[in-house]
Amino acid sequence: MPPNTTATTGDKPGKSGRKKGRKARLVVLVLVLAIIGGIAYGAYWSISTVRASFPQTKGSITLDGLSGPVDVKRDGNGIPQIYASSDADLFMAQGYVQAQDRFYEMDVRRHMTSGRLSEMFGKGQVKNDEFLRTLGWDRVAKKEYDTKLSASTKKYLQAYAKGVNAYLQGKDGKDISLEYAALGFTNDYKPSQWTPVDSVSWLKAMAWDLRGNMQDEIDRALMTSRLGPKQIADLYPDYPYSRNKAIVQEGQYNALTKTFEQNGGTSGSGTSTSGTAGTSSTSTGSALQSQLSGLYNVLDDVPTAVGVNGQGIGSNSWVVAGSHTITGHPLLANDPHLSASLPSVWYQMGLHCRTVSSKCQYDVTGYTFAGMPGVVIGHNQDIAWGMTNSGVDVTDLYLEKLSGDGYLYDGTVKPLTTREETIKVAGGAAKKIIVRQTADGMPLLSDRDDELVKVGRKAAVDTAAPDRGDGYGIALRWTALAPGTSMDAVFAMDKASNWSQFRSASKLFDVPSQNLVYADKDNIGYTLPGKIPTRAKKDDGSIPAPGWDSGYKWTGYIPQDALPYEYNPKRGYIVTANQAVVDPDKYPYTLTTDWGYGTRSQRITDLIESKIKGGGKVSTDDMRQMQLDNSSEIAKLLVPKLLKIDLKDKDVRQAQELLEGWDYTQDADSAAAAYFNAVWRNVLKLAFGNKLPKELRVEGQCLWVDPVSTTGPADDTKKVRECGQRDADQAQPDGGDRWFEVVRTLMNDKKSDWWTTPKSLTRPGADDNRDDLFARAMIDARWELTAKLGKDIDTWSWGRLHRLFLKNQTLGTDGPGFLKYILNRGPWKLSGGEATVNATGWNAAGGYGVVWVPSMRMVVNLGDLDKSKWINLTGASGHAYSAHYTDQTSKWVNGELLDWNFTDKAVDKDTSDTLVLKP
Repeated sequence: MPPNTTATTGDKPGKSGRKKGRKARLVVLVLVLAIIGGIAYGAYWSISTVRASFPQTKGSITLDGLSGPVDVKRDGNGIPQIYASSDADLFMAQGYVQAQDRFYEMDVRRHMTSGRLSEMFGKGQVKNDEFLRTLGWDRVAKKEYDTKLSASTKKYLQAYAKGVNAYLQGKDGKDISLEYAALGFTNDYKPSQWTPVDSVSWLKAMAWDLRGNMQDEIDRALMTSRLGPKQIADLYPDYPYSRNKAIVQEGQYNALTKTFEQNGGTSGSGTSTSGTAGTSSTSTGSALQSQLSGLYNVLDDVPTAVGVNGQGIGSNSWVVAGSHTITGHPLLANDPHLSASLPSVWYQMGLHCRTVSSKCQYDVTGYTFAGMPGVVIGHNQDIAWGMTNSGVDVTDLYLEKLSGDGYLYDGTVKPLTTREETIKVAGGAAKKIIVRQTADGMPLLSDRDDELVKVGRKAAVDTAAPDRGDGYGIALRWTALAPGTSMDAVFAMDKASNWSQFRSASKLFDVPSQNLVYADKDNIGYTLPGKIPTRAKKDDGSIPAPGWDSGYKWTGYIPQDALPYEYNPKRGYIVTANQAVVDPDKYPYTLTTDWGYGTRSQRITDLIESKIKGGGKVSTDDMRQMQLDNSSEIAKLLVPKLLKIDLKDKDVRQAQELLEGWDYTQDADSAAAAYFNAVWRNVLKLAFGNKLPKELRVEGQCLWVDPVSTTGPADDTKKVRECGQRDADQAQPDGGDRWFEVVRTLMNDKKSDWWTTPKSLTRPGADDNRDDLFARAMIDARWELTAKLGKDIDTWSWGRLHRLFLKNQTLGTDGPGFLKYILNRGPWKLSGGEATVNATGWNAAGGYGVVWVPSMRMVVNLGDLDKSKWINLTGASGHAYSAHYTDQTSKWVNGELLDWNFTDKAVDKDTSDTLVLKP
């Protein structure tokens, strides 16, 4: 046994009560490992290698540092509930238990946030590490820990780290996780001690993937190479406030007018600027277009933390007041939409003080991140809360005029600050890099890409820009690059007991800015916290700005008391699904110019209203059914038009007939959903995709294209061969609800240039008007699905196209084939789709495969917390071949929810294994 730990009277999972099916499973493992033994470096892995890292879940273990015994009760799904008598013991035990289940995941995450992936995976990760070191997440996290966080938060972080390290003590890598045994074939990496800063750093990774409109800034600027201002404005239509309601409709903004006037009214107009988006500053010019193409290539390689690198991220959360529910008390639902990962980004657990007191203050359960103490989303004994990404604009890109070791600012050259970073590389020589920052802390991202340097020296610029000199660079300003207090917020929310305390706690949640919905036994609410910048009048944050002009700098931050909130609205419910937070006519600050367009939020609103206006009361299962709604809003708009089109080919007409009587529901077994989504994909490709610049199109897809004029119709006399450059999961048009709104806006203009397809891009019949293009899309979709699914449409189904693969995010994506076989799972055929409530997202430019998903689902019943429900995408364990690796996935696919026990009695009733941690 490891030093200072003692195990007694306990077994590893599977030694009792799980014999059924075990023999067959072991035979499979023997075969798999025998293959590994014969192929993988001549090594032989025994069953004991696979099972060595499985956690002890019964009996007792002695841990130095505990002040009293701690009970860890796991249910049949391996979900732990921890019971302690002091805060320090509670969080120390949390660290120990999470390390038991997920330490490899935790270790990879901290190496990512600190730019040290090369230490684990070798030279292939050096570029990623260079970029992450430039951002300096771990440096900011350390400063946050040293200077910003409260003494109590530091105490909890220290206790958590002590628990993780107690688990690590005396263990080799193979004793911790199967992946370490695999890494041992290529390097001698050994896990190091966990630190409190490792936990804080993960919040920076979460903030990165929820950072707002940075990708839209890049895309709009890149579009200027082929599209003019009016065309770009067509692709970024104004938010439809009259049709898709904002979150806050009856809310308040404390001291708003007074605060706004004190700031001189310089925070931005608050009105949508989508109509002018894409008109690049006269001082940036074409240099910016080329710079951003290189920048995208750098960003695309950054490992995904909790989303798809800022693209397509969404979430649903809503709360219904007790006046409209069966129980007479509120119901709260949440399902964050994030990239699919294995294990799931979320970790379910309960943290319970045996007696809540000043010594032990917590009785909370929900979802957290492995590697971080506390609970991020969930409920305690008094309140519940959920989160969705607000999408507010907290990042800006600046084109910087570099001059020697400095940069130009208002006619003066200011010095750049520098630091040297050493990147250690497993199996190779270390590499040193120099990170440069502006005086206000903006890192030069362009230093991480050689092509950006070349472009900055050579690219043409407009006459208003400063002389090129040594070239231009790109710098990033982002709220998360300054120390904050979000870790304080987690603990404060976990113990809040009412609306006032919750609001106070939320104000500490500065990065990332999230929509927070709230419920207690009698009340519902919403609040928008976050560190949200105000900008000078010259800038609305929609496109990259010239860094040499102080007229584009940030002027401060919106005061917390001026941020929107809503409490017990008369309508009796609050819906947040990444739509606009507030109507800009009622709010003087610019929060962003790039909201989600409200397709999901309005559908949820309609479902709630249809229930309550019909005199019904909403139940927990009603909330679950709403989460599973598969209705396609774009199909409701397009299908009536598609059915009117006269098609000559009988095979295409046969496919068209699938849409007759279709209820627009995208079930996995629906042939109509398969065909419609193929038509939608081809409409987007013909009308928009083939006209976008290569930097936005799918990598490797090459076209002979006619450059689109920025002032008039396309010129069919010139042709150039262009190949796409973007990853298929992030290319455009992605088919999300922005594209719904684009097509809706253009629908009645049958002769729009967008419906006119250049002759070089299509076969005859799709170059005249909207209906001709729709007909061509229907034909192309028929033959695309014939190739993918077969000619017999009776065999078609949406689920055959729309599949989910769960991949281990390290060796499961880049490791040898046999490791992918061991670590990865799937596929599963999914219902749902893009911008539906059941948001199993796919990218129309790249294909039909699932890109992001509802990463968990929960429904909290404030009338009886033990009747709440929850589910995770995968399972509690990060150990391949554990019974809890993906044991929740099939239920998740089928829309099922697990019982979410909270009270001692309910937890004890469902407890399968109990482990006692002894001092």
